[in-house]
Amino acid sequence: MVLEIVFFGTADFAVPILRALAGDPRFVVRLVVTQPDRPAGRGQRPSAPPVKRAGLELGLEVWQPEGLRLPESRRRLEGEATDLYVVAAYGEILPRTVLRLPRIGAVNIHPSLLPKYRGASPVQAAILNGDEETGVTFIEMSARMDAGPILAQFRVPIFPGETAGELSARLAVLAAEKLPEVLIQYARGELIPVPQDETAASYTRPLRKEDGRIDWTRPAEEIERLVRAMQPWPRAWTTVDGERLVVLHVDISQESTSLQPGHIRADSDRLLVGTGTAPVILTQVLPEGRKPMSGIAWWHGARLPESARFAS
Repeated sequence: MVLEIVFFGTADFAVPILRALAGDPRFVVRLVVTQPDRPAGRGQRPSAPPVKRAGLELGLEVWQPEGLRLPESRRRLEGEATDLYVVAAYGEILPRTVLRLPRIGAVNIHPSLLPKYRGASPVQAAILNGDEETGVTFIEMSARMDAGPILAQFRVPIFPGETAGELSARLAVLAAEKLPEVLIQYARGELIPVPQDETAASYTRPLRKEDGRIDWTRPAEEIERLVRAMQPWPRAWTTVDGERLVVLHVDISQESTSLQPGHIRADSDRLLVGTGTAPVILTQVLPEGRKPMSGIAWWHGARLPESARFAS
């Protein structure tokens, strides 16, 4: 059995999945659909999405429509008679008229244990909420976001200290390993789609820069999870004396102290900040326009008054 596929994907999460399909002789990737180039970086120059770069490297045909609801987009897809659509971190909900086009169906890969954490930021939500495990779910797509019946689901633990970027990369590898066999079984009719429990559904939204702001009145455990969940974007941050400081890594101190939330204490080799519970140690920070450094190195260079404190 050789299955012809149109692949929809944009973000880094989708790249290992595309590579797995392109390297498997049981599949032919006829077309890679990804989002248009967008401005990025300080210069706001157009930047190709990761899936575009991977698709071109693999020698695949890449198409970047402005939207799948446009009549010309529908006509293009109608001309690509194919067996399956495979969707991973594409960035747009496929309309019902498009989902009807493939001969067998459309399969979406979502990095959560659906119906938990539907939407745009499931990996970050799992870390923020202190979940002990997460996973990838393969669903038969419907016109509702991440709401289609489940074809297969695979669980993994969340490691202590793991960032959203690290966890997402690990889930992408897992999805790439499991997807080919899931697609073959689906095409053969060997998988029975199981409807999701709508009463257990929860939702996430796209992250904003403001989501990374640290509220020092929160418990230390929540702040530590926030720092991990906001990497690689939008990154956790705070302000002191009107300056913005990105916080890349913190440890929770085991000592008892009377530090108030946001208040700073510089020891000989570490920088402590008070929270709503135990203090945290700023082990790595990123000042504006600088390279990453330890919290204590930043403090010595910042030359702030002893009374300086982080805003909550």
